[in-house]
Amino acid sequence: MASSESAYERLGAKLLSLPDVIAQSVGFMGPVFSSAFVIPLVVGVISASGKGGGVASPLSVLISAVGVFALGWIVSSYAKQIHAAGSLYDYVTRGLGERVGTAAGWLYYGGVTVLLTGLLLLIGGYLQSTIAAEFKVSPLPSWAWTLLLIAVIGGILYFGVRISTRSQLTLALISIIVVGIFFIFVIVKLGSANSLKPFNPSSAADGWSGIFFGVLYGVLLFVGFETAANLAEETPNPRREVPIAVMATATIATVMYVVATYVEVAGFHYSLKTLTAAAGAPLFALGAPESAGGYGGTWIDRLLELVVLFDMIAVAIGCAVSASRGIFAMARDRRIPGVLARTSRRHGSPLGATAFLVAAAVATLLVNQFWTGLFALPATPHYFALFAWGSTFGGFALVVVYLLMSVGALRNFGRADGKFRLIIAAIMGILITGGAVFGSFYKVTSPTIWAPWLALALLVIGLASTYVLRPRDSASTQLADLSTTSGAV
Repeated sequence: MASSESAYERLGAKLLSLPDVIAQSVGFMGPVFSSAFVIPLVVGVISASGKGGGVASPLSVLISAVGVFALGWIVSSYAKQIHAAGSLYDYVTRGLGERVGTAAGWLYYGGVTVLLTGLLLLIGGYLQSTIAAEFKVSPLPSWAWTLLLIAVIGGILYFGVRISTRSQLTLALISIIVVGIFFIFVIVKLGSANSLKPFNPSSAADGWSGIFFGVLYGVLLFVGFETAANLAEETPNPRREVPIAVMATATIATVMYVVATYVEVAGFHYSLKTLTAAAGAPLFALGAPESAGGYGGTWIDRLLELVVLFDMIAVAIGCAVSASRGIFAMARDRRIPGVLARTSRRHGSPLGATAFLVAAAVATLLVNQFWTGLFALPATPHYFALFAWGSTFGGFALVVVYLLMSVGALRNFGRADGKFRLIIAAIMGILITGGAVFGSFYKVTSPTIWAPWLALALLVIGLASTYVLRPRDSASTQLADLSTTSGAV
């Protein structure tokens, strides 16, 4: 080996089980949060293009899922070879070389960091506004809630990954069960109004064109499904458990999103006009009393608001865990400053990366408070405008890395066993992510359009860094437990 194993920083003990790594992917993806706020984008009632799947949006989600399963197959194949933290960066490196892999790492973990900091602002604003609206009190301003949450996230990261994953598992499981029961309740209430119309292509107002625009946005529902791979280094049997976690998460998400999309279309009586009126929060509109056009009541709506909050916190923890492991891995390989690879002696957690994420979150909070014109949107709280911009940046960043990973898979697995299936998966991954990249630019206006352009700028900066920094061989090639030399996939 070119470098001794002792020269590389290590994370703590391998403590995680299969439920832990599944919790990471499900928690990051936030199926309840996405069901509450993102599905109108797939339908097309709030998209910049004005196009989407319309009434046939469940069909768009199913087609998106096919592409996501193809990406999952690629991730699973890489996961059998590479068991390091920050795996997505290693996957692209294995396929396209060190320079492109480093640039992809900058983009991927930069995107997750931006997504995290924007989400923390949203949770603070959501807590303040919901409590004020429901109970006519405001115990803390939104910035104080966000600051409190930053401290909680920092503590969870410091005290160890098992606390992180168990927190996500609890929050996500409660959220999915409650919202899943509510969806079943709505379907039962619909009775004879249930129909297969949402799965008929002719139901889309714009035909197949609209359905495929829905697919472009539908991919964003699944972003983060692969993040179990970032915990491979802390899992005793990553070669088996990470692929299972990735594919299980894709399956859970597909079922959840198809049902959620169907309920939101059928629940509003297949009327895009009605769905458009509730596009800001269709889940809560469905949970409203019957007198307001919903299927629930005040306490059902409050319960839905609570579990959406739980899922948002699970997403934030998932983002923080993913970003901290990726930043640690890249710093360990000296693709970014090595100080970020420092770990806690007591807990084995990524101390330097955690400090960086906390600092980034505090900086974003200060921007929200004192630079209120940045990425401002009409008639929208600034914290929500920053979240909307940050989620666009983060989602686009991850999709670009999926695209690079798919391209690299054609090269990396070109001679592997089962290469035909992997080539098909890579081509499907390229098509689905390339379409999502197109959807990120098509008819998008300022300030949102700056998100993908600045993400591409970060990719270029990451590429330029390879000519300035002095990296060392990747830990995934130097530490015996972080890779499998067999090419079998």
